[in-house]
Amino acid sequence: MSHVTTATIPAQGTAPDAFTRAEPAAVSGHLVEPLPQIHNPREVAPTDARELSRLFLVRLRELEEGTREYQYARNTLIEMNISLVRFAARRFAARINAGIELDDLIQVGTIGLIKAIDRFDPAREVEFSTLALPYISGEIKRYFRDTTWAVHVPRRLQELRVELAQSQETLTEVLGRAPNVKEIAEHLGLSEEDVVEGLVAANGYSSDSIDSATGATERTAAGREARPLSDTVGDLDPAMALFEDFHTLAPLLRSLGERDREILRMRFAQEMTQSEIGAELGISQMQVSRLLTRILTHLRTGMLTA
Repeated sequence: MSHVTTATIPAQGTAPDAFTRAEPAAVSGHLVEPLPQIHNPREVAPTDARELSRLFLVRLRELEEGTREYQYARNTLIEMNISLVRFAARRFAARINAGIELDDLIQVGTIGLIKAIDRFDPAREVEFSTLALPYISGEIKRYFRDTTWAVHVPRRLQELRVELAQSQETLTEVLGRAPNVKEIAEHLGLSEEDVVEGLVAANGYSSDSIDSATGATERTAAGREARPLSDTVGDLDPAMALFEDFHTLAPLLRSLGERDREILRMRFAQEMTQSEIGAELGISQMQVSRLLTRILTHLRTGMLTA
């Protein structure tokens, strides 16, 4: 006696033309009811999607991977359950408002949905959403952990940042003030060095452009215009103006003879007088003056023409 599997097509909340039946087909000697052809999987009502997902998940385990029927079942499951991804993504609304695009989270969450589809075991009789939501949320959390830090820090410190934030919030409520490092360390059972390392690493979570405006609060209160961050930190380094000169001078110095370089070293590095240089080299002070004039003129001409 042949075994017949009948596909039950729910009608609640779904348009009559949302999917159609196909004729039963023989698979491995058994007469099997084909999966309904769903024309717009994303438009299937949630109640219908749950019923259809059970059917498709069971049949997905029976189909041979790589076949057209397998791809149809798998792709339809993804499309029908994309609402689970949207639901999970909206739970991170605060981070979405902080500049993370919802579409990016949906793409990342879909990876978790696909993993849940591939690993779901219908024999366990567990609702698919019960397995899928943790997979989806896990992928989104991994996305935040791995890609939203402005400065890359070890994963251990990324995870510690969350524990530190929760501990600070709890201790602030208990103590009525911001906790110190020792109190946080005792609360988490960590060393003070680990807490300090975590607090420093947390500074790498976000960054601002040096040209971004600051002082928005002061501007609102006093009517002043916000200043770029670059105007409030750092200053001009006079040594930077000499960098190009040093860069040009270096090859010119290397081109000098050994005696000429020695004269320059004694005059400008050791700050010896021309008379002292002359006594050191066994020449007159006048000769030293002429040599310095020639060497410096050569270097000046070389730098102007470089």
